[in-house]
Amino acid sequence: MRYVTLTRAQGNNRAVIDGSVVPQGFPLELAQEAVLVQGFRKMVRNLAYDVSEMALTTYLCAREHGVRFTALPVFLVRGFHHGAILVRRDGSITGAKQLTGRRVGVNRGYTVTTGVWGRAILDTEGGLDLDSVTWVRSGDEHVADYRQPANVVSAPSGRTLIDLLKAGELDAVIGVDTDDPDVTPLIANPGQAGFAALRERGLYPINHLVVVKDDVLAAEPRIAAAVFEAFAESKRRYVERLRSGTVENASDRMYARVLAETGADPLPYGLEPNRAVLEELMGHAVRQHILAAPVRLEDLFAPSTLDLAG
Repeated sequence: MRYVTLTRAQGNNRAVIDGSVVPQGFPLELAQEAVLVQGFRKMVRNLAYDVSEMALTTYLCAREHGVRFTALPVFLVRGFHHGAILVRRDGSITGAKQLTGRRVGVNRGYTVTTGVWGRAILDTEGGLDLDSVTWVRSGDEHVADYRQPANVVSAPSGRTLIDLLKAGELDAVIGVDTDDPDVTPLIANPGQAGFAALRERGLYPINHLVVVKDDVLAAEPRIAAAVFEAFAESKRRYVERLRSGTVENASDRMYARVLAETGADPLPYGLEPNRAVLEELMGHAVRQHILAAPVRLEDLFAPSTLDLAG
């Protein structure tokens, strides 16, 4: 049997995707999905894959609503989100607190992980009362049973968040990729701000992890540790390439800089090395009304992986 697996090609999982690393006893069949987030939706709503990459907050929300999959502490994507908060270049918004009582767009759904981290920055670093803002989402939520708070509304159809921002109908947007010259990050020098938060507070946000269907875990209890170790070995090979100076794209450059500044693995896998950032993210998810209450971290990950690190 081969286990249908969805994950996006990137440096740290290259060896899993090209088949040079295989979970021992559990060969994978790689699924194709043109837009990764659509794969997330298929997994959340239809359990479409045996193993799947998944956005962190989507996972937390899905678990709270009874979706039958369980995470492995394999954290495939990390990043800094100070540059995700955008405003008009010619506008009057220059600080987070100026967004009090305003309308702010959020790319796709309110529960999207980049949006959560972006709002967290506005909250913890900028002092913004998040409940005072009307959050305007451009899509719906992967978790269909989630009910957003009253201050979350949908954008009008047929118009992008950038269009609404430029027209003055939004005062900021979070999580939109754009090269529009009329739009600029709210936070000056966002790259420097992200690394400053890493140095000063240890803030190193996680965006994606890996989940396995509960039915698969029940039938094959050994698969969790085997998949963890395969992804960990693939990542170790990637980090060695970074150490040797092999850098091919923007993600590589970011991870290489983390490696250079900290001297540590820029993509640590395992629960314990990531406990603090996971607890921080969960706290933000509760404060932002995505989760009803925090969950014990040990209950979120397959038991056989709780003591693993890689």
